[in-house]
Amino acid sequence: MILGGPGRSKIFYPDSIDSGIISGYILFMTFTVFHGKHRVASGERAQVALFLMDKPQGGEFLVFEDVSGRQIDLDFRGTPNAGEATAEPRGRGRPKLGVVPREVTLLPRHWDWLNSQPGGASVALRKLVDEARRSSGDADRIRAAQEAAYRFLSAIAGNLPGYEEATRALFAYDRRRFGEHIAGWPEDIRDYAVKLAFSDQDPA
Repeated sequence: MILGGPGRSKIFYPDSIDSGIISGYILFMTFTVFHGKHRVASGERAQVALFLMDKPQGGEFLVFEDVSGRQIDLDFRGTPNAGEATAEPRGRGRPKLGVVPREVTLLPRHWDWLNSQPGGASVALRKLVDEARRSSGDADRIRAAQEAAYRFLSAIAGNLPGYEEATRALFAYDRRRFGEHIAGWPEDIRDYAVKLAFSDQDPA
């Protein structure tokens, strides 16, 4: 967890925004808190909840998901356990490991083809999705990183100089130009934006 203003000590901060994610199964989610231009806390949900427990609400503290860059509007006031997810009682048998039932709408000919595949429709759909992820994995990761950084910047940096130019460089995946346009921004905003947008590149 990161606490305090300028000159604070960095006690905890994940090295990779993807370190807590396994395909189909989320081990943990981390969040980062900004107060004005400064990053003041970072950690898992319970850690962030504890930090925000006695802080004033109403927009002074902005909470962002480290994976998606989304601003989270949660009330962390109350007990130290505020913000923790409540686990559902587990029944007998093997865990579902992230399996979530969803509705898929297809034409009859699609269902006929899927049902004729070994293992049935569900297995065939999983294989198709896995193959698509393998073939477009890099492009998907870049797009997700760009969107995460854009969400964060839209929420906190819209009035900073060079914002429009920086977003154009972001979607061009040009780290050099992006860095040039945000060079004069507050350090914490700049570093977090780069982390979201270019986490797959060499930090140098």
